[in-house]
Amino acid sequence: MSETFHVTSSERGVIRLFVVNLPADQIDGFTEPGPDADTPAPINKALGVTYLDSDFVELFPVSNLTGLGLAGYLTEGLGVAEANLKPHASRLNGLSGHVLIVLSSAFGGFDATITPTAPLKWIGTYTEEGSSIKFAPLPSDAAKGTVGETPAKPPKSDARIGGMIAVYALIAMFALVGLIIWVGG
Repeated sequence: MSETFHVTSSERGVIRLFVVNLPADQIDGFTEPGPDADTPAPINKALGVTYLDSDFVELFPVSNLTGLGLAGYLTEGLGVAEANLKPHASRLNGLSGHVLIVLSSAFGGFDATITPTAPLKWIGTYTEEGSSIKFAPLPSDAAKGTVGETPAKPPKSDARIGGMIAVYALIAMFALVGLIIWVGG
């Protein structure tokens, strides 16, 4: 029975790892689309998907990771937490041949169902480690401001006070004249 994976449109930071069981001379054509627009790449058929953004898919020989290893690449290159890989590190570093890494973004933000078939063999699904947000002061002196006390409002000038009294007096006289006209009329 094959594995089935559901990808939601909101999925972010999930990394799916597969071994590709193909002869070396067929690897290059595995990710290439067919001769016309209606013929998808063999990788699409092997994953069971219609859309796949190749910018978020990596296919390479494990031998390219000499010295780093596949577990090291997943940790340092793709941001998977080392603690999550530790139980699988020896198995991952023992893989040979070609591996396929499919990131969540490969599905273009659409819902998808992955049903891998030959020549793919699912190895594992890992999640990028989220970085915690830190609110530390900026180290540069240029980032330091001169926030001090808020300056007090300047005192109201005599002209402003006189103008306010005149406005209130005009409003009162207008109201008084209106009242006289209303009552007398």
